[in-house]
Amino acid sequence: MGVRCSKLSLCWWPSHIKSNHQNLSDNNDDDGNKKQKDTGVGFTEYSLDQLRVATEGFSSDNIVSEHGEKAPNVVYRGCLEDDRLVAVKRFNKSAWPDSRQFLEEARTVGELRSERLANLVGCCCDGEERLLVAEFMPNETLSKHLFHWDVQPMKWAMRLRVALYLAQALEYCNSRGRALYHDLNAYRILFDQEGSPRLSCFGLMKNSRDGRSYSTNLAFTPPEYLRTGRITPESVIYSFGTLLLDLLSGKHIPPSHALDLIRGKNFQMLMDSCLEGHFSNDDGTEIVRLASRCLQYEPRERPNAKSLVTALAPLQKETSVLSYVLMGLPDRSLSSKETVLLTPFGDACSRRDLTAIHEILEKVGYKDDEHVANELSFQMWTNQIQDTLNFKKRGDSAFHARDFSTAIDCYTQFIDGGTMVSPTVYARRCLCYMMNDMVQEALGDAMQAQSISPTWPTAFYLQAVALSSLGMDNDAQESLKDGTTLETRNHRN
Repeated sequence: MGVRCSKLSLCWWPSHIKSNHQNLSDNNDDDGNKKQKDTGVGFTEYSLDQLRVATEGFSSDNIVSEHGEKAPNVVYRGCLEDDRLVAVKRFNKSAWPDSRQFLEEARTVGELRSERLANLVGCCCDGEERLLVAEFMPNETLSKHLFHWDVQPMKWAMRLRVALYLAQALEYCNSRGRALYHDLNAYRILFDQEGSPRLSCFGLMKNSRDGRSYSTNLAFTPPEYLRTGRITPESVIYSFGTLLLDLLSGKHIPPSHALDLIRGKNFQMLMDSCLEGHFSNDDGTEIVRLASRCLQYEPRERPNAKSLVTALAPLQKETSVLSYVLMGLPDRSLSSKETVLLTPFGDACSRRDLTAIHEILEKVGYKDDEHVANELSFQMWTNQIQDTLNFKKRGDSAFHARDFSTAIDCYTQFIDGGTMVSPTVYARRCLCYMMNDMVQEALGDAMQAQSISPTWPTAFYLQAVALSSLGMDNDAQESLKDGTTLETRNHRN
């Protein structure tokens, strides 16, 4: 039976982790001033000075927003102290007069974590200053790749992938109670370091104190917005329809003109001539049909995000081809420090995408426990094992239902029972701890999983998540590399 203990002492930790752990309490400078406040896994309240340093004094050279310094709310590229690249959105002075409302909105959006979003990782509220901090997406916007391409037009398979990923992003936001998205357009869709499309989290925040701001040309706004000045979940679907037209045509066609062409069955007038011969008429017709449904005048007649995902999933082409290849990007860099080829699970851990980690752990199940020896006597089996298995079963049900507090309790009773050892249970409880902002406990469980299965990549990847959440980024990078090395070796064997 493998090693088991309820707590890990500091002396057990590897030396490179121990030295950093001893400094974790140094969160304040000598005067007790706040350096930063971590309000949850992956979300931080930064000081204005930190973001000023990150953006080199909000230098105009670091502006990445579409209208430069003339934009009402300017977005800067920034680099934090841990070398992480971020996008910093600085609102104008009249926006968000209520600091409490701004912080509440930011924290709520910051709870979202999805590989389909450019996630919000922090904010700053200092005097009249209101700033948001998001993951930086290095490969520009859909507008750039669709309307202003230099080398090649976007391939049809990639356009279909953009549509699906965007629909999945909206469905995820709906499921988490954030159905409203402000000013959805081609500038809001960004491409990450892998070349995959992501929806900017900035649109999940209100554009102004009353949510009435809409910067898109009025020809593209939902008809109900023109009547009431407010958006609804159905308004977001209307904007999704305009994006389908963008993807289909390679141009920004006003919906009214596009609907006239559709009614007249002039579908060819909508198709991007650069794609002639590269997609089937059936695919084109289906996208036209879907766009026209999204653009219905009456909001109640439009589909919802879930039905969009259902309609778009079967249309996907070249699903085995990576996004950066379809995009024609020269290379991909998964780390700002060095290139590491990560599996989907390793990649999710490198981004601290807890939702994706949960989905993958669910999918994998307990197959990685098969090599763990549990030598049980017949008496132990008959007297104790059923109770132990029941705790595990209840923990798995809670884990599936995302009831992470209950899962922690059940998995703890399974572990404390002492009759069986399961590295997967430790991995699952590790994620549950992170979901409950108990990062130190999560790190302990990831290391326990490693002690039971010393060559299990998952244990190292989960350590990387916990270490990164604790601000120990160099150690997190080492754990990622260790996990990748083990995974590569396991595949070879």
